[in-house]
Amino acid sequence: MPTPDTPASQSTAPPLFTRYQRFVAGLLACLQFAVILDFMIMSPLGAVIMPDLKITTEQFGLVVSAYAFSAGVVGILTAGFADRFDRKKLLLFFYAGFVASTLWCGLAQTFHTLLMARIVTGVFAGVIGSVVMAIATDLFELRLRGRVMGVIQTAFAASQVLGLPVGLYLSNRWDWHAPFIAMAAFGAAGGLVIAWRMRPVADHLTAGAKHDALKHLLQTVVEPRHVTAFATTALLTTGGFMLMPFSSAFVVHTLGIPLESLPTIYLVTGLCTIFIGPLVGRLADKLGKLPVFMAGTAVTIVMVLVYTHLQAVSLPWVIVVNVLMFVGIFSRMIPFQALVSAVPSATQRGSFNAVNAAVQQLAGGLASLLAGHIVAFGADGKLLHFPVVGYVVAATSLVTATLVWRVQRDLQRAAPVAASAAG
Repeated sequence: MPTPDTPASQSTAPPLFTRYQRFVAGLLACLQFAVILDFMIMSPLGAVIMPDLKITTEQFGLVVSAYAFSAGVVGILTAGFADRFDRKKLLLFFYAGFVASTLWCGLAQTFHTLLMARIVTGVFAGVIGSVVMAIATDLFELRLRGRVMGVIQTAFAASQVLGLPVGLYLSNRWDWHAPFIAMAAFGAAGGLVIAWRMRPVADHLTAGAKHDALKHLLQTVVEPRHVTAFATTALLTTGGFMLMPFSSAFVVHTLGIPLESLPTIYLVTGLCTIFIGPLVGRLADKLGKLPVFMAGTAVTIVMVLVYTHLQAVSLPWVIVVNVLMFVGIFSRMIPFQALVSAVPSATQRGSFNAVNAAVQQLAGGLASLLAGHIVAFGADGKLLHFPVVGYVVAATSLVTATLVWRVQRDLQRAAPVAASAAG
């Protein structure tokens, strides 16, 4: 009998996606695009927002982390109820709030207003990611999830190919408020598509929870396999939240790349990674999630250390390093998401993904705050102590690799028990 991570080549051939499954996979990718872009746009706009609002790196780190903290807290509060509703209805509710709060960000004129807007945005955005993962787990069997996660994660690349360059163009053409207003407008259109075309996702309700929301949450949190997965997610998140908020300031002020060249960096990196995501997903299904993750970890550690130690270099060199770094990052994120999707039972997927997303956001918030206190602008305008951030990311990557191995081991041990219960 295949283990939870048996490569597809050693099991039966994966069936083709149905037409509706392809539609759902694309829709989920679009939702991830909106949420990821909303978070990522703060990084390139940081070089504009900080001088415009006259705020420090610590204050900007607070704006980024406030989003993450609010997303984390609300994720935990909703986890007990996440498996008690049609996932489509839950998605629509939080997506509507996300669109409205993104518009608020676009209307903010002061540091405190922007801070409050980002807190409210985090309240809604943090839950969307968990619902997306729960829907993907409900509708696609494990041996296909590497491919599905690869498609969904192309949203990350698409946000760089389309979202960030367009956002930076709008910011340069008008001001930094314009990208948020544009995201709210397109987000509203996406919500109409969800309401019109997406079918209810409610099969999990047939096995409804026999206990109250608090007990359901506690059972999700104390399950040993879940605890390992949550710890892994927390450490995996650290890298992105420490590097990304200050990447544009690092590139512009330390590497000497003109602000006008930032769209080129994001565009080329995104074009490359938009092909990497599906490829990594297929490799994870074919070769196994763990081997692909370990290879991605090695690449990530090397390239993060190279990136954070760069000095004044040419634009092509920055692009090459950036692309290779994201190859490593994608080769960790996709196989881990596919692997961890097998951890919860069907009746705990919503609560597990809600807590997992909350852990991700809370860990990211702490990472952003930590990075904001590590780095600082020197008298010459350069970003100082960025290599220290690289060392922290490399260290957490090593620990994460050990935890992912444990997640894989726990799944393999649980597979025979589940098979016996089913038989």
